[in-house]
Amino acid sequence: MNILTIIQEGVVQAVKELYGGEIKTDQVGVNNTRKEFEGDYTVVVFPFSRIARKKPEIIGEEVGAYLVKNVASIENFNVIKGFLNLAISQSFWKAILNEIATTEDFGKLPFTGQKVMVEFSSPNTNKPLHLGHIRNILLGWSCSKILEAAGYEVVKVQIVNDRGIAICRSMMAWQKFGESRTPQSTATKGDHFVGDFYVRFAKEFEEEYARWQSTKVADALFEEQKKKGQSKEDFFDNYKNDYFNEFSELGKEAREMLQKWEANDPSTRRLWRKMNAWVLKGFEETYKNLGVSFDKLYFESDTYLLGKELIEEGLCRSIFQREGKRVWVDLENIGLGVKTIIKSDGTSTYASQDLGTAHLRFKDYGIDKMVYVVGDEQISHFQGLFEILKRLGEPYAQGLYHLAYGMVDLPSGKMKSREGTVVDADDLIAEVIGEARENARERGEIADLPKEEQEAIIRKIALAALKFFILKVHPKRRMIFDPKESVDMQGQTGPYIQNAFVRIQSVLRKAGEFSTERAVNYSGLEEIEKNLIAQASEFPEVIRSAAEEYEPSNVANYCYNLARAFHRFYHDHSILNAKSAEAKAFRLQLSRVVANILKSGMELIGIEMPDRM
Repeated sequence: MNILTIIQEGVVQAVKELYGGEIKTDQVGVNNTRKEFEGDYTVVVFPFSRIARKKPEIIGEEVGAYLVKNVASIENFNVIKGFLNLAISQSFWKAILNEIATTEDFGKLPFTGQKVMVEFSSPNTNKPLHLGHIRNILLGWSCSKILEAAGYEVVKVQIVNDRGIAICRSMMAWQKFGESRTPQSTATKGDHFVGDFYVRFAKEFEEEYARWQSTKVADALFEEQKKKGQSKEDFFDNYKNDYFNEFSELGKEAREMLQKWEANDPSTRRLWRKMNAWVLKGFEETYKNLGVSFDKLYFESDTYLLGKELIEEGLCRSIFQREGKRVWVDLENIGLGVKTIIKSDGTSTYASQDLGTAHLRFKDYGIDKMVYVVGDEQISHFQGLFEILKRLGEPYAQGLYHLAYGMVDLPSGKMKSREGTVVDADDLIAEVIGEARENARERGEIADLPKEEQEAIIRKIALAALKFFILKVHPKRRMIFDPKESVDMQGQTGPYIQNAFVRIQSVLRKAGEFSTERAVNYSGLEEIEKNLIAQASEFPEVIRSAAEEYEPSNVANYCYNLARAFHRFYHDHSILNAKSAEAKAFRLQLSRVVANILKSGMELIGIEMPDRM
């Protein structure tokens, strides 16, 4: 248990026994004592005046005396007006440090007996993974690791959107313009290869649309809108989708291909399977580069017709309503109005698919909770989905969570991209590795290592830069990713934290074999040493809160603060040349504890620690 919790629980008990009052631990404000006063932590006692019916100074004296008598870790106190300053015994700090040092997998929580599924990434098979996917993937992976550390059995899945008109656009473009080329024959990564044909379709369509705008049909349509005051530019900007569905030859061919796919046409299905395989192989390479894997892949082509049994059940129970072929549900109680579940032509919606997929996953894994990592533009969709599943009485319905996240941009707005507007994940990874390589070259600290070892270290630094920069930000915030800033050794970055770990490894190597037995006799602990132990002791609670809130930034920022405190300690106090053998043993033990926690914490957000950098 960390010292803040010990103090809070002690104060709760003091208020109960001294004044007969009931308060909660989160009502006890505890801060670090200001430097001009004696003590380690300060409790604000003003809020207890109403319960005690006494002046704050008297409450401080009474509560302080109670804590010294009943809480072993508190050895002294003083009161300044309504502030109770507490001094923590040195034996407590040393005992806590030793407990952390001797606890295997410190920070990890006991098994909960519950199973949670995390869905993330979930790309389309018509183009490469992009910058937005990276944020999604990193959030999903780190959330999975944190939940595992918090005692859950975790199943990591994605649903691959491998059907629909967008997929047919790439397929049709390859048929028309591919000239039998393949990723192998062009030495192109599979997802980029298929994405190039998606772009080619868009380019050919834009040219077709531009030509059509000069036709008499287009002129006649515009004249009708012109009477309503619409400009020609606005009309043609807004009419593009209608043109695709009503006049476009390319659109007609793509829709016909989709119809053939839905009719299970053998040649169309063969082409679909071949191109999807190219893309999925490319995705797998990107996932491997990011250090990410999945327990199961679901495919929309397998799930898009699911949900009909649940919908029929819901109709029987009047959860849904039917008008002809259309099925809808009234969600006015959560402010979403009427939501269509089955379209008027009898076809599925994303809502019906997601209902069926959720039910299938429960049958597959018997999950207690399910986390969907999806952009914040889908908030209302998931609010509706969760409400429907609750009404249907699905056993996992109370454990559903939408981990919504905001957009991520670059300082320039975009980088080199095969699609011209979207930043490819592979391009971004390569960009950050390039920045890390240049940074390493300028520093020159690993120049004596073999080239292969240098590259392995550079890769760890680069991925730490990328992952930490994205994960330190609360998911709901829109953010800007700056590749140059991300590799800064002095900023709030992954490499900065790695550098703290590397410093400790260097100290431990120089120390050689050492015993920490004499650490218990160390006296005169420095303030920064107490702070480091206090921060280290908070690690289990950080994991708990990050898991409860599905919030990887809690872990990322905890690691940064711990690394920053160690850097300050390292700068101000000698470890190997400490004034006494006891101080040296204590500081080596403290350093190793910090290193272990940094390594464990960074692993939870998918970051590896190098021994040198």
